[in-house]
Amino acid sequence: MGIMKDFGWVWEGQGLDPGVYPSIFGVGEGAEYFGLERACYMFHPNDDLAMRKMAHLKEIVCDISKWKWRRTEDGGTANWVDSSPQSVREEARTVSELSVRYPNITGAIHDDMKGLITRENYAPSDYAGIYRALKSRNGNLKLWCVVYTHELDHEFWMPYSPYIDVVNLWIWRAQDLPKLDEGLRRCREIFPDKPIIMGCYLRDYPTASPVSMHLLAQQWKKVLTHLKAGTISGYSILGTVLIDGHQAQAAWVKDFISRH
Repeated sequence: MGIMKDFGWVWEGQGLDPGVYPSIFGVGEGAEYFGLERACYMFHPNDDLAMRKMAHLKEIVCDISKWKWRRTEDGGTANWVDSSPQSVREEARTVSELSVRYPNITGAIHDDMKGLITRENYAPSDYAGIYRALKSRNGNLKLWCVVYTHELDHEFWMPYSPYIDVVNLWIWRAQDLPKLDEGLRRCREIFPDKPIIMGCYLRDYPTASPVSMHLLAQQWKKVLTHLKAGTISGYSILGTVLIDGHQAQAAWVKDFISRH
């Protein structure tokens, strides 16, 4: 195994979660902060401007279930996730086209996949179309999907498994981080032949608070163990938008990566 930074990804972009304020860090600057060279580009449009901004990174995977804004009846605005099969398919096609011009694009990521495709009543055939769209201009692109340990339902995932190249596994509640080994084992049973990228939060979203330093350290030590064992293929950090609001957690993770 090489140094730890070679296996790391950072979620880049301004998330729109309640209680999370806009960050002073822009797209690509989270990777720089953590000493990494790979990014999951989230939330913002997939276009040339964004790709040029991240041209210095070794690899990018681009979100295809996009947060968008719409006007409300009172004249204000609200954000929502446009996750219809048609929209996700078109985003996948856009990423494929961009990858011809920007060779550091190596894939696309479907965030909150199970919840969103359930909401939109996807059929596996809908997902087959998304998979084909992503590969339409570049057959080497990988389709990542976000999977939570509380969603590890073999029956649900089996029809979609042929269209998933990489599993990005997350533990939603910080209090469940001590169960990381169990969740990883169950994930491997469902996806025996897929690379697994372990997601690592700075923030415990269910309690709207930073992950406790004790649990943060416990998770990262396990991540290092599994990297050395080859049971995971990497890790991803969520993320750039949280660095300035969760400075103790971000600094600890940055130091841990630099020392390993």
